[in-house]
Amino acid sequence: MIRVEVRLYATLRKYQPEVKIGEALVRELAEGTTVLKLLENELGVPPDEVKTIFVNGVSQSFDYVLADGDRVGIFPPVAGG
Repeated sequence: MIRVEVRLYATLRKYQPEVKIGEALVRELAEGTTVLKLLENELGVPPDEVKTIFVNGVSQSFDYVLADGDRVGIFPPVAGG
């Protein structure tokens, strides 16, 4: 098992409403878990609502395999002006 720290930003926080602004979720996952599996199986976040994923400050794709201690930030598309 691995432990990762996850932060959902902006509109994605609605999928984990018990988490307060600025708080991280800590999840224990099976080794080999990808970002996509984290989204779908652990967080209930539809992948089509995700625009950017950072793991340890580096942009990653859905197929990135998570490692113990990773810090994951997940962002929706942002609009505005």
